[in-house]
Amino acid sequence: MEFGVEGLRLDVADLGLGGRWVSIAFKDENHGAFSRVELTAIVDGPEGPQGTSLSERAFGHGRFTWLGRLPAGITALTLTPMLGEAGLSIAAFTVTVQSRAALVGRAALRRPVLTAQALFWRAVGKRVRSQHRLARALVPPGLTGYDTWVRHFDSLSESDRARITAEVAQWHDGPLISVVMPVYNPGPAVLEEALRSVRAQLYPHWELCIADDASTDPAVPRLLARAAVEDPRIRVERRAENGHIAAATNTALGLARGAYVAFMDHDDVLPPHALYEVAKAIRREPDLDLIYSDEDKIDAEGRRFEPHFKGDWNPELLYGQNYLNHLTVVRRSLVEAVGGLRPGFEGSQDHDLLLRLSDRLDPARVRHLPVILYHWRTAIGSGTFSDAFLERAEAARLRALEELVARRGWPHRVERGPLGFNRLVRALPEPAPRVSVVIPTKDRADLLRVVLDGLLSKTVYPDIEVVVVDNGSTEPAAQALLAQVATDARVRVLSRPGPFNFSGLSNDGAAAATGPLLLFLNNDIAVREPGWLTEMASIAVEPRVGAVGAKLSYPDGTLQHGGVVLGVGGVAGHSHPDIGPDDPGYFGRMVIAQEVSAVTGACLMMRREVFEAVGRFDAERLAVAFNDIDLCLRVRKAGYSVIWTPHAALTHHESKSRGKEDTPEKRARFEAEVATMTERWGPELRNDPYYNPNLARAKALFRLW
Repeated sequence: MEFGVEGLRLDVADLGLGGRWVSIAFKDENHGAFSRVELTAIVDGPEGPQGTSLSERAFGHGRFTWLGRLPAGITALTLTPMLGEAGLSIAAFTVTVQSRAALVGRAALRRPVLTAQALFWRAVGKRVRSQHRLARALVPPGLTGYDTWVRHFDSLSESDRARITAEVAQWHDGPLISVVMPVYNPGPAVLEEALRSVRAQLYPHWELCIADDASTDPAVPRLLARAAVEDPRIRVERRAENGHIAAATNTALGLARGAYVAFMDHDDVLPPHALYEVAKAIRREPDLDLIYSDEDKIDAEGRRFEPHFKGDWNPELLYGQNYLNHLTVVRRSLVEAVGGLRPGFEGSQDHDLLLRLSDRLDPARVRHLPVILYHWRTAIGSGTFSDAFLERAEAARLRALEELVARRGWPHRVERGPLGFNRLVRALPEPAPRVSVVIPTKDRADLLRVVLDGLLSKTVYPDIEVVVVDNGSTEPAAQALLAQVATDARVRVLSRPGPFNFSGLSNDGAAAATGPLLLFLNNDIAVREPGWLTEMASIAVEPRVGAVGAKLSYPDGTLQHGGVVLGVGGVAGHSHPDIGPDDPGYFGRMVIAQEVSAVTGACLMMRREVFEAVGRFDAERLAVAFNDIDLCLRVRKAGYSVIWTPHAALTHHESKSRGKEDTPEKRARFEAEVATMTERWGPELRNDPYYNPNLARAKALFRLW
């Protein structure tokens, strides 16, 4: 069965599958090992058809399965190619109804404790809990290890190669891609392997533009001359004197004739499908200016390790580090317009180029390909430019960001951040805008006293207003504390008794506040350092920014909040949960400010004008859970960015005052809020742009399994 990018829809309304346990199996023959498919159940609801994503399990080479209970009222199943891929070719699609007895028996063999819990909850009438535990018990043991992942999801079979070759043969408008390679004294064996990897590309419309930077090893020019004779697509120019990597790359760029240039080091390796994936993306979106991919490393024996699965375009993260790195492909005219690479930035010359390109880039014309298309050699003695100029890279990176700040006329400063990454320290406007801190609370004077003391005595910021929204405190200590703090001219206390509704309480507090900046803050937050509020406010005032979040840690120092990843656990979850205080996170992500899809409402700052424009918190359908995620998604939909910064660090005693979802009423409310998020943001929850689709979503641990 062949289907286009809109995918496949199977009508099942008359098959009686609603509420039944079924297994679904299918295979996508059009993408082989690299297939990414979304399986969705369509249910008719009061607001029209709604889609619920089913978390299919991928086994590699295009094979998928799903096992679970279909939602009541299901009318259709849809299969959609993800990430803008070409149409699906589905084979062996089966839906098999499973008997409960057989499922319980299978689950008991795999996970007896979970199965026993499922049977218990069913016996006491808690069907949703029972179904959830049974579904977890039925999940077979997962694959482990990067080597295993490579075999299943990143290894071309002969049928994959034949499919790609046949597809490319039908293209009549494939772009010419110029691979530019500066060369200086690499080991002949690794240079030979690098050249061989380009010549082995399944996409044939490339040219390899090489600048020999006056190599002193006579084997290098001989090898390059032979390669140019053997393949007319290889063009070589030997420089008269050594000019280092930026000058040599510019010489290679001068040979380029393609509309796009791909940057490659002289000892690295491209997988055979690398340029095919790039060309496919360009054919799909001819206006693209920049394309980049995931990457990994190879050692002296060619073993692959340390994969870097990246997120989509993230200019805030790019200020701190060159997370794009390899493989990066740029429209040649754009590289020429900014003057190519700049001598004097050796070690960070690529980062400098990307920062200068970012001045001109339209985010809609940048595309991340979540496929490993570059193998970066790390063998000692390979003669790489990064080895030779490593100690200069940090200073060059700082200077590249300093020049960006100067070009854009910003009043900010640049300093060395953790682990040597850049840190952009923004300047506050003069005078500093008032920050109105909205704190919903009830009882728990011990917690409220700590957060108020932190705000009023331990925070360095010139204009703070605190609006405490009291949700009907009855404890004498809390009432006494509220009366005491109300005498402070900086504090206002609003009385809002009734059922707990975080959204409603926060909206009321915001309405009573007078500042242009609103900070929604839980009553169980403790201030750790004086400059945290300045950091958040200096980001929040930027016109392109819609919301700002902070780094929240538990009292023992483990991380509670490092930004939110959509789709984790079904709706959303915290990034890097429970990592230690000295853990920098995945490729340094927890020590660098970056764009994220959402931040927690436990500490969320935004301009009042943005808060009002996007409709405030949803007090009707998201009273307690996910209101912050919903608000941030509306902020992003309106065109603003959401920034998480590790440089505003606080301690969070999470949910101590609100309690857990431990009553039937709370559980019913929570399930309704989950349903609201799924209906409202289904596609977004499935595809967080800042979390790679290859990574597991049970928790946002940035791991494969």
